[in-house]
Amino acid sequence: MKIFVGNLSRDVSDEDLLKAFEAFGGVESATVVKDKFTGESRGFGFVEMSAVAEARSAIDGLNGKELKGRTVTVNEARPREERGGGGGRGRPGGGRRY
Repeated sequence: MKIFVGNLSRDVSDEDLLKAFEAFGGVESATVVKDKFTGESRGFGFVEMSAVAEARSAIDGLNGKELKGRTVTVNEARPREERGGGGGRGRPGGGRRY
């Protein structure tokens, strides 16, 4: 099960997430999402756990708890919503006038 973890402190690392969730069971991966340009944390991350029961236990046990000074939001990750092709501002093809 994939778990969303929000409101992370900028200090939280992948290893910190892994340690927090390992207390509830087997963790397949733990990743803090980083800005692709600055490399800084975007304030959220994802954890994947192999057993659904352990994942639900982790969600119940960590949601609303403090991690490195911030109260985190923990819930089951939802699939990404499709975004539009974007940026068109009303012009056909989305292009800019040069």
